[in-house]
Amino acid sequence: MSDIRTPAVPTAPATRAPVPERGLHLAISGTYSSGKSTTTETLSIATGIPRTHAMTAREILMDLVPGKQLQELNASELTMLGLRRLEERIHHEAGTGPFISDGSVIHEWIYGEARMRVGINPGAGLFAKAVKNIAGLPVKRFYRQYMDAYGAIAKGRAKRIYDAYVHLPVEFTMKADGHRPVSEKFRKLSDDLLIETLEELQIPYHVVGGSVRERVEKIIEIFDLPLVMPLDEAIDQAGVRVRKSIEVVEEDARYHEAQRTKSLRRRIGYAMRF
Repeated sequence: MSDIRTPAVPTAPATRAPVPERGLHLAISGTYSSGKSTTTETLSIATGIPRTHAMTAREILMDLVPGKQLQELNASELTMLGLRRLEERIHHEAGTGPFISDGSVIHEWIYGEARMRVGINPGAGLFAKAVKNIAGLPVKRFYRQYMDAYGAIAKGRAKRIYDAYVHLPVEFTMKADGHRPVSEKFRKLSDDLLIETLEELQIPYHVVGGSVRERVEKIIEIFDLPLVMPLDEAIDQAGVRVRKSIEVVEEDARYHEAQRTKSLRRRIGYAMRF
């Protein structure tokens, strides 16, 4: 399934998009649990085009704030996480050749912006959300200004660096593992904000859904990409790589420390911080 959208012009039937002489800088967009990692890994293996990505939130958390899950972070820690992922993306996208990006520089800003609207912990209960809202009143104006500035920088870079986006719609159930917000409202808002931002920036994008095979076949068709390996083999290899990357994290003792049940006192402390 594909829906090509080139902002500011009427929607047209899917056609092959032109590829710059230096090679394609393609961003694969989508919110939590939309299949970005598996799709980009398969596409990279199948075409031979390097895949770029930032460390996952759970990987970064183990270094920056060991012992915590994403839902336990305060605003300062979430800001640090977003900046670290932005740093990673800029570093990995600094080369001169083609690449396929798992996400893009606007993603962390989108998640921060969505949190400003939904609440710092989208998966929290009503009481915890109310406490967070009250605790955040003294600093919300600053964070609003900060997110506006962050957004301007991220959007400017996206406009300069990416030739096109492929957006993966929400089609899969979200895994509630503590490192993804467990709020479908948050996920839907993030998805809407991603599309709105692409429209605002007038970056050509294609909405491509379906199975991994259907997605990758359509992306290859749209951009006339080379195929250096049979697609079935690429799908199998990508699945193994993605599973291994998850297993490496989950075998780390710091991951298990973050997963363990916290004391009531500690949980209340997290709830009171903004």
